[in-house]
Amino acid sequence: MVCVEALSVFRKIMENQSFVTEFVLLGFSQNPEVQKIVFVIFLFVYIATICVNLLIVASIISNRALVGSPMYFFLVFLSLLDSCIISATGPKMIIDCLYAKKTISFGGCMMQMFALHMFYGAELIVLTSMAYDRYVAICKPLHYTSIMNPSLCGILIGVAWAGGFLHSIIQILFTVQLPFCGPNIIDHFNCEFFPLLKLACTDTYGFGLMIAANSGFFCILIFLMLLVSYGVILFSLRNHSTEGKSKALSTCTTHIAVVVLYFIPCIFEFARPPVSFSFDKIVEIFYTFLTPLLNPLIYAFRNKEVKNAICKLCRRLMTVSVEK
Repeated sequence: MVCVEALSVFRKIMENQSFVTEFVLLGFSQNPEVQKIVFVIFLFVYIATICVNLLIVASIISNRALVGSPMYFFLVFLSLLDSCIISATGPKMIIDCLYAKKTISFGGCMMQMFALHMFYGAELIVLTSMAYDRYVAICKPLHYTSIMNPSLCGILIGVAWAGGFLHSIIQILFTVQLPFCGPNIIDHFNCEFFPLLKLACTDTYGFGLMIAANSGFFCILIFLMLLVSYGVILFSLRNHSTEGKSKALSTCTTHIAVVVLYFIPCIFEFARPPVSFSFDKIVEIFYTFLTPLLNPLIYAFRNKEVKNAICKLCRRLMTVSVEK
């Protein structure tokens, strides 16, 4: 019901919005040769990201020893969200490289921003849940099973989706009410808040600060909380055995690497005054394309259980293929 009402409000506001019906995206470059190179590179990155993330999901789900573990339960959703993040903007950006004029409708622009920020908001909460899972596993091992039960894991995933939805819908409902009467050229390869605010026919500085407060402050707060939590975990390892300390340290450093890759570009992008920089496209390329690819690679190459599960799945698929 909430989604239906939100879409109804969104539709009514769009019907009342001003003269601009579509936006022109300048893309990553206006050079045709550069666009061809970008097309090949990012098509490869997109396909590799989807394949690697889905391979991790399939490997964990097909492995009974992993599918019941909260850590791998959250890893499945992290991989799914990474696939959603790159799919929110990736296909259109890749296809746009084949055209001289890149356009997107007003509604398509709003939906693109909504999807991207909803998935990012959900992933932020999933990363927080993963940090809490590691804290309980290392600092309260005797109570781990009772605390990280299936019900709590399901609730945390539900909170992630609900939090991502609320975070995104609040910003979108404010954005669609802005008057856009021309020009309609966005100096970016996708729809993003700050480049879009430049086109509004009104003073948007205050609204830009609201976006920075909503997204930026939230990113910084969660990032600091995660660093403190992992600091507490690493400090508690001093009392563990050498073998237990090595395994826990390997897991935590993997999680910390993913957190840093996710939050540093996010903080730079949103925790600042509403201004645009020339290297914004590079930053967004990093957290829209590269981070969803690096996240699963970090987990796969640093986690023995995931690597074994992937190998088992691949051997099973090869056996089935040979038998056919």
